[in-house]
Amino acid sequence: MTAIVDYKAGNLTSVRLAFAAIGEETVVTADPAVVASAPRIVFPGVGAAASAMSNLRAAGLDSAVREAALSGRPFLGICLGMQILFDRSEEDGGVDCLGILPGAVRRFPGGSGDKIPQMGWNEIRADDSRGFVKSGDEYYFVHSYYVEKNPYTVATAEYAGIEFSAAVRKGNLFAAQFHPEKSGRLGLSLLRAFLRSTSGSR
Repeated sequence: MTAIVDYKAGNLTSVRLAFAAIGEETVVTADPAVVASAPRIVFPGVGAAASAMSNLRAAGLDSAVREAALSGRPFLGICLGMQILFDRSEEDGGVDCLGILPGAVRRFPGGSGDKIPQMGWNEIRADDSRGFVKSGDEYYFVHSYYVEKNPYTVATAEYAGIEFSAAVRKGNLFAAQFHPEKSGRLGLSLLRAFLRSTSGSR
């Protein structure tokens, strides 16, 4: 069973249906105790960093998500759910995030001729030893902010003249800026790889 964390940051139905399409039972939950006991955790998100962090704290989920991400259990972050794993975001005038991974979230610069947010398919370059993603894969992105390249980056993409982290990994924690649940065959393949993960790798 896989727990999908509900902190009022959206896109839960698409994630749940994507897992259902590959035969995985999920529970959508805002209960920290369920997050604490689930064998696998999915941390999705769309929206703004400040409201996301406020909702997490109000529900007591900030500590539960932090502990789950560091527990060695398979943990998947998606889009905003990747960004707020880091120390701080420039969004909303500056927001302290969960601090699970070191690094900052920046806004794409304007004036480059590229539309902000990036919305659509983008090719990645990858060096993921666990094989969730590979270079040349294309995934669906929707975002105005990006995670800088950092020691945990396992895939990058480029937009508005910026090379950014498309995916990061720390042990059994894997997080993607793109939306696997909206990325067709390759997205479902990534979710299957996540389900094959086993606890204990840090």
